[in-house]
Amino acid sequence: MRHLLQSWVQQFNYWVAMLMSSACLMVSAQSFPDKPINLLVAFPAGGGTDIVARKLAVPLSALWGQSVLVDNKGGAGGTIGTVQVARAPANGYNLLMATMGNMAMNQHLYNMSIDPVKDLAPITNVVGVSFVWVVHPSLPVNNVQELIALAKKKPGELNYSSSGIGGAPHLATELLAHMTGTKFTHVVYKGSSPSITDLMGGQVQFTMDSLVQLLPHIKAGRLKAIAVLGAKRSPLLPQVPTVAESGVTGYEFTNWFGIVAPAQTPKPIIQKLHADISKVLQSADLQSELEKMGADVVNNTPEQFADQIRSDSQKWDEIIRKANIAKQ
Repeated sequence: MRHLLQSWVQQFNYWVAMLMSSACLMVSAQSFPDKPINLLVAFPAGGGTDIVARKLAVPLSALWGQSVLVDNKGGAGGTIGTVQVARAPANGYNLLMATMGNMAMNQHLYNMSIDPVKDLAPITNVVGVSFVWVVHPSLPVNNVQELIALAKKKPGELNYSSSGIGGAPHLATELLAHMTGTKFTHVVYKGSSPSITDLMGGQVQFTMDSLVQLLPHIKAGRLKAIAVLGAKRSPLLPQVPTVAESGVTGYEFTNWFGIVAPAQTPKPIIQKLHADISKVLQSADLQSELEKMGADVVNNTPEQFADQIRSDSQKWDEIIRKANIAKQ
């Protein structure tokens, strides 16, 4: 009888402890945040991810009454910043503005010390991003077929810039080369901003990147758009065809930027973050501002975002293996 009583007492104490822990987490979530939040961008300032992060940080700071500090930690195609957030304290104050590259590609391209799919907790996919192929105005091509023809005439002589090995510009161009039997020379930069700067300066001939950062240069005539990479034309560049329309049947490349946290971040904090970020993303003014830049608000649930990340990771694992891109 005494042993049975002891067992009941132990179970009672266990459930009391669990209830107290849950209550503390709920109170913590209700008062969250009570200090500044760090939103890390795993690329240098000036890139598309950085631009969207800073657009989002302003209304979030106003909503929370706490600063949202955008911190740029570039290097190794975004892996350095991704690992830093995965290993940061899981308290809701350390977030990553992730890309499809961070979450679904890099683990298949780099010997990473973490697995982004397992070691980071999805909060929401913030935006889907349009990509566009651009060339230096001096390059004598006006569409993808002319680019392919010139590349086949001069194999390996056309240089393209990218934000890093495994980044979207790198993989998108290698995918095109693989599908069309062409050869380009890859020039690697530490982020999109220096990549685009050197393209405008004529040090390289072409690149692809997000419309978020390329649109102003296209409009100003500093760069020439030859194709968009999605399934349909962009309303911001209605005269520019898709790659598929340009004759490369089946080619499609899209990207997204979303927010994730360290995997062990308490669920009530994840739910609080999702609810508040979702509220901000429902602003018609912010949606309009992002759409004018070439980014469409997605704003899905943590569960939906997790499914999307797993699906994209499987897809890019297969593409990277078929393209024989060696791990770094």
